[in-house]
Amino acid sequence: MVSSKPVKQRRLIREPPKHLRHKLLTAKLSEDLEKQYGIKRLSVRKGDTVKVMRGDHIGYEGKVIDVNTKTGRIAIEGLTRKKADGTPVFIWVHASKVMITKLDTSDKERIAAIDRKRKAREEYLKRKEDKKEGS
Repeated sequence: MVSSKPVKQRRLIREPPKHLRHKLLTAKLSEDLEKQYGIKRLSVRKGDTVKVMRGDHIGYEGKVIDVNTKTGRIAIEGLTRKKADGTPVFIWVHASKVMITKLDTSDKERIAAIDRKRKAREEYLKRKEDKKEGS
C-alpha cells in the first residue's frame, strides 16, 4: 500500500481492488509443509485441508469447500450451523485465522508459484546473511 493516510489504508483492506484480493487470503503453513516447501505462507485454495487456529471453532480441521475473495473468508467442509428452519449453513472463517495442513497440489502453476516463492525467500535470507557478515 502506498498511502500513509490511515483512512486510505483501511479502505484498501475493506474494499481491495480485484487484482489484490487474493493477497488477503493467505494463511500460515504447518511446520511440516514449511520444512517441505521452504515457505511460511500461501494463498488458501479450494481443496486445501486447513485447521482453525482462532475463534469459537479452534482446532477444527477440514477441507476448503469455497473461497470468498470479496470478504476474505473460507467455508470448511463440515463446519456448519443450523438455521431456524433446520437447514445447514456454512460458518465462514477468515483465511488469516486458519493454518494449511495439506496442500492441493493438482495444479502445476501452483507448484511453480511455490518454487518461485521458495527461491525468492532463499535469496532474501542469503542477502541478509551476507549483509550481516559484511558489517
